[in-house]
Amino acid sequence: MRHVGLRPGADLDGFRRAARALVAEGAAPETVLFTEETGLFGEAALPEAPALALPAGVPPLVAEAVRHRDPERYGLLYRLIWRVLAGERALPEIASDPLVHRLHRMRKSVARDIHKMHAFVRFRQVETPAGEAYVAWFEPEHHILEAVGPFFRDRFGSLDWTILTPLGSIRWDRERLTFGPPATRADAPDGDAFEAGWRAYYESVFNPARVNPDAMRAEMPKKYWRNLPEAASIAGLVAGAGARVERMVEVGASVSAKRVPARALEAMHRRDRPDSLDALNRAIAAYDPPAGFAKRAVLGEGPLGAALAFVGEQPGDQEEARGRPFVGPAGGLLMRALGDAGIARDEAYLTNAVKHFKYEERGKRRIHRTPTAGEIRHYRWWLMDELDFAAPRLVVALGASAALALSGEAVPVSRARGPMRFGERAGFVTVHPSYLLRLPDEARGAAYDAFVADLRAARALTAQA
Repeated sequence: MRHVGLRPGADLDGFRRAARALVAEGAAPETVLFTEETGLFGEAALPEAPALALPAGVPPLVAEAVRHRDPERYGLLYRLIWRVLAGERALPEIASDPLVHRLHRMRKSVARDIHKMHAFVRFRQVETPAGEAYVAWFEPEHHILEAVGPFFRDRFGSLDWTILTPLGSIRWDRERLTFGPPATRADAPDGDAFEAGWRAYYESVFNPARVNPDAMRAEMPKKYWRNLPEAASIAGLVAGAGARVERMVEVGASVSAKRVPARALEAMHRRDRPDSLDALNRAIAAYDPPAGFAKRAVLGEGPLGAALAFVGEQPGDQEEARGRPFVGPAGGLLMRALGDAGIARDEAYLTNAVKHFKYEERGKRRIHRTPTAGEIRHYRWWLMDELDFAAPRLVVALGASAALALSGEAVPVSRARGPMRFGERAGFVTVHPSYLLRLPDEARGAAYDAFVADLRAARALTAQA
């Protein structure tokens, strides 16, 4: 029996080298024993061998199944490779084969574990000698840390954070992603000052009319509850769901049904308003957006107390990828127009009504989709708080979606173009620069000049605001 020791965890590179060498030696699966330990019989004892010519479906199956905690996973995968190279090229597609069936179940279990970690990691704020940092505790079923690390890096790239687990740890210091040793639950904080606000937010968006305990347990298994601050509220929310539905019906009898959700949602959010722009941005970054939206929030940027704030519709593909507003084609046109109007980008506050990119996939491309009026109102309370903290002298609505978010009502841009009050705020309505990009060449020049004239007029109004 040939013993092959691999690194504990998901040793994909070690298994690949071992599989190549074993196939080159002609070592049948029944003569090989894989163990999770390095040593005399480890991968270092195996000679280098050429890559294997495998069907397209085998490498991704191997890459995902090695993350499973089943101690037999390497042996099962080597048996699959051996059979494929022996002539069963279509084997990975035969779902009824016991070996293939077992490996695909392992693959699905790993994918489900990755999904649950994306959904149920909760960071707690801690103070360190270097400043503010965030720590989370999670208990994965499988060896998925290297798979999920880039997701959390991209989503929380501006924060200094660590995720501790019994299988290892992930560390992001705003510059480098590293993986470290296992930890215990005692190494992670039990809570922080932000947790009460998060629970209040969860309670405010809980829909009592759609309570389904069985579905809740399926999507949020009880084993994750002890690490989720909002889990402490679930029992009370479920118990009180019936009474809350009755109150909603009573309210709905006297108020337009279309207006209840937005008003009620805003009122609940106002009850637990963040006390600073940083706190608000942390809440936005932690929010899991609705289906159809990219996961990464794009936050506003610019100085507080600026003369002008510009509000667009939503971030685009490039904005979401870079985590900054107005850096795509429409943003480039806006920057050019600001320069022509005598407005410096770093002297203005830039943000969007909707903080996540709504899109549909077409092949490898992500195509912009316009947010609905309901989705704009869903995000509206964030924008209102953000502008309260940013405190610009005048707010410019770039397009109809921004005007809807700022005013709470549909605004026909072509007729309302110019100065406008957004409640207590001095405002101005103009087109979104993406509108100019869609115009034919012969009309774009005049439309651009009119847009620059709007920006100059808005700048002039700041002296009166």
